[in-house]
Amino acid sequence: MENTSLKKSETLDIVLNGLMRRYSERVPDVKTIIDAMVSKGIVERSETIENDHIAFRTMGVPQLGVKSFEKIFLHYGYEKRDHYFFEGKKLDAWWYSPPRETDPRIFVSELRVGDLSEESQKIIHSYTDQVISDPADSLDLDNGLEVDDFLHKPLWRTPSAADYQALLKESEYAAWVIYNRYYLNHFTISVHNLPDGYSTVAQFNNFLEGIGIKLNTSGGKIKESPDGGLIQSATVAEMINADFADGETLRISGSYVEFAERRILPEFQSLPSEQITRKHRRDGFEAANADKIFESTYTTQTAR
Repeated sequence: MENTSLKKSETLDIVLNGLMRRYSERVPDVKTIIDAMVSKGIVERSETIENDHIAFRTMGVPQLGVKSFEKIFLHYGYEKRDHYFFEGKKLDAWWYSPPRETDPRIFVSELRVGDLSEESQKIIHSYTDQVISDPADSLDLDNGLEVDDFLHKPLWRTPSAADYQALLKESEYAAWVIYNRYYLNHFTISVHNLPDGYSTVAQFNNFLEGIGIKLNTSGGKIKESPDGGLIQSATVAEMINADFADGETLRISGSYVEFAERRILPEFQSLPSEQITRKHRRDGFEAANADKIFESTYTTQTAR
């Protein structure tokens, strides 16, 4: 049993490292932020930064969506937790707690495709209907390289610019997924364990803006849960050159970086700071915060 769980941990490391490597190549803000954190002595090296959570977007259609996607991470010992519903954006989401405290939480959202207009549904199905069986079922989940490759390869044909733009008018989330698929949507720097002067989202935002990083302003630069326990902010998504099936190239939203401050729960306030671990801090997510952070890839933010 111990060997099996060790093997799964090693495989999970391969998958997480593969995701972060390709995401960092695609999102220059990651290097800018981490290099500045090291040069200012906030952290000694990038490996000491705690990754609070990573997030993925999916299409809610047969053979795909959360039901398929979650099989990968449940296999490595993640546990499905709370459900969130985003009525205006027509999304469902769940978060998953990790097998080890050093692993990031995972947040997976899914577009309620059936809630869109008939025109948008038709466009989406013209792509997703190519997937006739659940792709997660044919994966060797114990082969980290195979899973990493799967998370970065097309699930359907490259969309046309016309289809992308049609979807963009109704659901910017749909447009993002039709092109970007399972690409890592964001990773999240935990700021509460950073040194004084950088350990709150407010302080860290000042640092970010000081190095020229553009922040998401939807609902304000700082998003705070009603209980005051979870404070978040995010960059505006990097724009990427996207090549479409009809030979057209458009500048579209790629991925972004998020920042989270999880405050110590009231019952643990008296614990010495060196004894504080993840379990002593506010866990989970907050729908109102997440609703605004989704907009990091929306044109209302990227076009500012």
